[in-house]
Amino acid sequence: MTAPLPRVIVFSLGGTIASTGDAGPAAGGVVPRLGAAELVGAVPQLRDAAELETVAFRQVASGDLTPADLAELARAITGRFDGGADGVVVTQGTDTIEETSFALDLLVPGPRPVVVTGAMRNPTLAGPDGPANLLAAVQVAASPAAAGLGTVVVLNEEIHAARFVRKTHTSSPATFGSPTVGPVGWVVEGRPRIALRPPVLNGGRAGAGAVPPVALLTASLGDDGRLVGELERLGYAGLVLEALGGGHVPGPVVPALADLAARLPVVLASRTGGGEVLRETYGFPGSERDLLARGLIPAGFLDGPKARILLGLLLADGTDPAAGFAAYLDAACGVGPA
Repeated sequence: MTAPLPRVIVFSLGGTIASTGDAGPAAGGVVPRLGAAELVGAVPQLRDAAELETVAFRQVASGDLTPADLAELARAITGRFDGGADGVVVTQGTDTIEETSFALDLLVPGPRPVVVTGAMRNPTLAGPDGPANLLAAVQVAASPAAAGLGTVVVLNEEIHAARFVRKTHTSSPATFGSPTVGPVGWVVEGRPRIALRPPVLNGGRAGAGAVPPVALLTASLGDDGRLVGELERLGYAGLVLEALGGGHVPGPVVPALADLAARLPVVLASRTGGGEVLRETYGFPGSERDLLARGLIPAGFLDGPKARILLGLLLADGTDPAAGFAAYLDAACGVGPA
């Protein structure tokens, strides 16, 4: 007797994978028009991978998604898992896959896999990658090997942990990478292979309160800190600063950061995209030692966009940001303070 296929729910949010229209410089451009049912219907091989249900959840460019959308999506996914689904796939635009996947990794409890995918080549182009990415994503979501990985991103037949993945190129189909650790696995001949297993997170964080606005700024040569001084007046509840190198800023920025950190949470990340923020190497004004001593919160290995997601959810939860970041980093990669 043939065993029943795993039950996988496909949520579509829009993005390049769902975009159609007239492409090219003389045309009007493509926009998101296809829903989950149409995406699934275009890939007949999916019927051999899982029993599929489709949900057209949103139909937008990924830059138009909001924290409220992601909280609602997390609740919808949790409801499907409570109803017996074995896995979930989310399709969306690649521009914010980093943020969506990381938020779902924090918000969705339990061991069953959530897989986020998309496309770099829309369906009007030669060799669109959306169908292959969707098939690989469903194969991962349906696989017992993916249990306990949390939320992952699957594109180009690579499997990346949401906590590490980054978009690294504007147009290449191989754009997604995890510079600090590499992919946790891959898909070959339809079979997911898992080579690395990050520490398991509990999931289920936040989602109850509205996520307050958190600013994301990037330090640069010659910066003087004027933007930092305006954030509180503009209504921001916190700041994530993508600093130079291991966590450094120009000296003139330090007074504004120290002043803001006395009243609002300020998280120190790196603009480099790999590695983690230093804690005790450099001692000049504007170094990581100087900034941490002034109350900034180290982001560890999290880049700016992910640190912004975490800070927003901690504030929505009413959790102390410094304690929340330390607890997350210790759980996610064992890099918190001893």
